[in-house]
Amino acid sequence: MTGSQLRLNVPEPGMADILLIEDNKKLSHDLNIVLEFLGETPLAVNRAHWRDDAAALGVSPDKLRMVLVGHFKESLMSNLLQDLVAWAPGLPIVLLAGQDLPLLPESISTRVVASIPLPLSYQPMLDALHKAQVYSEHYTRLCDIGTVRDYNMFRSLVGNSPAVNRIRQVMSQVADTEVTVLITGESGTGKEVVARNLHANSKRAPKPFVPINCGAIPPDLLESELFGHEKGAFTGAISTRIGRFELAQGGTLFLDEIGDMPLPMQVKLLRVLQEQCFERVGGTKTMHTDVRILAATHRNLEDMIAAGSFRQDLYYRLNVFPIEMPSLRDRSADIPFLLNELISRLEQSKRGSVRFNSSAIRALSLYSWPGNVRELANLVERMAIMHPHAVVGVHDLPRQFQLDDEELPPLMPAVTDTAAVAISLQADEMGYLAVKSPERIVPDTHLLPLNGMDLKEYLSNLERNLIEQALDDSGGVVARAADRLNIRRTTLVEKMRKYDMTR
Repeated sequence: MTGSQLRLNVPEPGMADILLIEDNKKLSHDLNIVLEFLGETPLAVNRAHWRDDAAALGVSPDKLRMVLVGHFKESLMSNLLQDLVAWAPGLPIVLLAGQDLPLLPESISTRVVASIPLPLSYQPMLDALHKAQVYSEHYTRLCDIGTVRDYNMFRSLVGNSPAVNRIRQVMSQVADTEVTVLITGESGTGKEVVARNLHANSKRAPKPFVPINCGAIPPDLLESELFGHEKGAFTGAISTRIGRFELAQGGTLFLDEIGDMPLPMQVKLLRVLQEQCFERVGGTKTMHTDVRILAATHRNLEDMIAAGSFRQDLYYRLNVFPIEMPSLRDRSADIPFLLNELISRLEQSKRGSVRFNSSAIRALSLYSWPGNVRELANLVERMAIMHPHAVVGVHDLPRQFQLDDEELPPLMPAVTDTAAVAISLQADEMGYLAVKSPERIVPDTHLLPLNGMDLKEYLSNLERNLIEQALDDSGGVVARAADRLNIRRTTLVEKMRKYDMTR
């Protein structure tokens, strides 16, 4: 029997609901005391044989509520988390705070739902247990309805800037509720992407998501679009028509550009929101509605209220939970990730492809982007037409994007002076695109030496140098270096043998 099984409070076979992995006996004992006081049944194991101990006591991933991981060295922590995710893909992980965590890939970092500070206290442990429960319920629901095969909340929000991470955090708080959300921000910032994510990560996900652009429909037709009409209600109404509220029954209705809705319609919409019922145009039958309302606008509704063009009572009804989308110029560090997504869309739809070198990416990062992500998408498509399957440099960009070399700041950490980012992605299971690191790096275009060069030797040296750099950055941990190079660990080991590299 292993050391962890000699404890007096080892649970009955198959009865543990929390797996506690910690080598320090005192800390493991303290964690056990706290968990047992809260009514939980932990199984404490050592890192070296956690899987064997769990199997010996009949503990399987589907019977656990969460895994609590204690303090370990950075390299050991990285390997342990990878093993846990492979062992139980849907099991939430809670960490002890106050330790240096490794740089985790997204597939692992999304499983870490909370961290518990030291010294131990009951309230942080309760909060962690609650977050783990919410995580598990959400994962189970999405798997049951077939929305996703791998839990990764809000994966279509591309970027890793503080602004985007704040949006993800806010969305995680409101997605699985029934409150009305008002999404504000400039045109082209991705307000509908947020709305679709909120719906996809809610209990209403199996039901329809119905969008309507309130500014794109003539005012005299908007009422019919929202509520439907009966046959003969007006000239041209040759048959009964179902409105958007009925189409969205049980699901989510997204009112885009709500600031463009005329005042008479604002009154009727307010009644529906307050009473959850409406009548079709030309009808007398009251119809009850069960929809969640998400609204969006690029306008300043408070200024419109002051000007008398938007109702204050409707504003308060819609603005229960506000989400403000940042402009692209406020998160320029996300531009390489956005290029990943946009170019992948071109490749997936077989509309061509293009690459941007480091200088071009730096120039794009300094542009003000009045059209935000939509303007960036237009630029990528234009460059794919003008320079198909080529590497676009700064001087290939339209004039408004070009900067002199002395104006360019130092390169971003993700892009080096000797590299141009080659971008290729695939759509995820939900039809969106997930953030991924650039898949490969190609050298900047240089003039070929007059006497030629040995291409095979040049590429081998380049590959060896990149592997050495990845190993140095990862502290010699092969698994982490493989993640940085976006290749399998076994592939990296084979290449290290090929170049006679040892660590």
